[in-house]
Amino acid sequence: MTGPLRAKDVSQAFGHDLLPKLTEGAWAKLKRLVKLGILTEADTGNFARKQ
Repeated sequence: MTGPLRAKDVSQAFGHDLLPKLTEGAWAKLKRLVKLGILTEADTGNFARKQ
């Protein structure tokens, strides 16, 4: 996959069920990676690698 991904896509890529608590956990981890400067949040909820 290329381009920004949503937390739901990341959770599904790791083989997790699309349960809200698992998707929210992925979202929280992605937000943490944004704060660390590893990812960017292109639009609200769309995460991409920092260029």
